[in-house]
Amino acid sequence: MKILWMTWKDCENPHAGGAELINEEIAKRLTRDGHEVILITAGFNGAESEIEKNGYKIIRLGNRYTVYWRAYRYYKKKLQGWADLVIDEMNTIPFFCKWYVKEENIILTYQLCREIWFYQLHFPFSLIGYILEPIYLRMLNDRFVITESLSAKLDMMRYGFKKENIAVIPVGISLASVNSLAEVVKYPNPTVLSLGSFRAMKRTLDQIRAFEIAKKSIPNLQLKIAGSAMDSYGTKILNYLLNHKYKKDIEYLGRISEYEKKELMQKSHIILVTSKKEGWGLIVTEANSQGTPAIVYEADGLRDSVQNKITGIICEENTPENMASKIQFLFSSPGKYHEMQENAWTWSKELTFETCYCNFLDALMVFKKFSAIKPF
Repeated sequence: MKILWMTWKDCENPHAGGAELINEEIAKRLTRDGHEVILITAGFNGAESEIEKNGYKIIRLGNRYTVYWRAYRYYKKKLQGWADLVIDEMNTIPFFCKWYVKEENIILTYQLCREIWFYQLHFPFSLIGYILEPIYLRMLNDRFVITESLSAKLDMMRYGFKKENIAVIPVGISLASVNSLAEVVKYPNPTVLSLGSFRAMKRTLDQIRAFEIAKKSIPNLQLKIAGSAMDSYGTKILNYLLNHKYKKDIEYLGRISEYEKKELMQKSHIILVTSKKEGWGLIVTEANSQGTPAIVYEADGLRDSVQNKITGIICEENTPENMASKIQFLFSSPGKYHEMQENAWTWSKELTFETCYCNFLDALMVFKKFSAIKPF
């Protein structure tokens, strides 16, 4: 097959995240198996306009905001009729391929964004996005969709997408799992981890406050925080930590390397995740692979990446107080903690990119039954 994949970012984009990693792991395997893949993405400062990578091609056009129009023009001028299948990746905003590509096309999305418009954009742009999203989703609900979690599938169904037209593929992780939990050495003091860029929708401040509350009953509790602070919310967090009463027990590490991330995940006892919404809690699965269970808020994506009270804990209430009570419970119940640690580590080993890729092919086979795309 020839596959044209329109997506906002590629892995080299400074703002790339888990979705881009999954995309390119799938693309790499597609080319390995003899398919041709072209990714159209947004450009960024210092980026080459066109590169070959792992057998597939990346064409970078415009920027975060203009890539949608530039992709349309580039397709019309140079790629119309080339592909057997076009993937319209909807990361907040779709490319609206339905209305201009001549080839069979599907939607790939990792999450819908309606709940987080007001966290990510200033008024009135947040309100515009909030109003427009359900409108364009209903205009696209005759498309076949691939997504990464049951939560995301149910979200799509609320906007009229048919259950049978939505395929769920599991995520994969690139972090190598520890060979044995026996080799995992934790910090000497009980330690909770906050990991990820400081953004309002991540609600990092809730994690810090949960730590504060839990520390009242666990005096030697420590908090490790890693992630970049790029906007006003990040500044707010850094200012909050500046003269914190538990300053000596909080370590802010800033942006860290993959090696440092792996080491931090291994040494910490628990990872805290409080996002308003995720496609899948990728850092939860990564931490699990290093022998660290998670305590998370009850939210889309997070409820999918944690088997409650089996591989980790999902809070009944999305409050720092409730999260703090879960921290206290796990540190006071070593037997239950080690049981969750074992279950989380075992489950994480099932979530590989090869499995993700195989399920992606299965999804295309389902779509093929209702389309004219070539066999593969």
